[in-house]
Amino acid sequence: MKQIIIAATILIGINSFVKAQTIQSSSYSTTGYIKSDGTIQNSSYSTVGYIKNDGTIQNSSYSTIGYIKSDGTIQNSSYSTVGYVKSDGTVQNSSYSTVGYVKDDGTVQDSSYSTIGYAKGVKREWAAVTFFFFHFN
Repeated sequence: MKQIIIAATILIGINSFVKAQTIQSSSYSTTGYIKSDGTIQNSSYSTVGYIKNDGTIQNSSYSTIGYIKSDGTIQNSSYSTVGYVKSDGTVQNSSYSTVGYVKDDGTVQDSSYSTIGYAKGVKREWAAVTFFFFHFN
C-alpha cells in the first residue's frame, strides 16, 4: 500500500478554463498531470484515470476503483476504507498508521518526512487520493 501512496495526484475544484496541473517527483521531473475536468494523465499525456466531482475515482477504462468522501475517508470500489486524509494533510492507512503528508505548499512527503513529490495548487484530499490509486513511472 505504501508504494501506491507514493504515486501521483489530484483533482482541482476549479472550472474547465484552467489548464492542467503538473505533478512532479522529488527531483522536479514531471510525472503526470491532472486536468480541470478530472482527467489524470501520466508524463506521456496518456490518460490513466479520472476523478469525478462526486468523489468517484475511475481507471482509464471508466471502471470505478474507489471513492473519496467529504470527510476525507478513502474507499476502494467495494466501499472498504483504505485510508484517510486529515484536515492537516496527514494521510493514514485503514489502520490509522501515518503513511504520508500533503503540505500546504503542495509538497508530498512519506511517513519519514522525506519529500517524494510535489502537487502544487491542488487540494490535499485529491492529491492524497491519487497517491492511493495511481502510480506514474
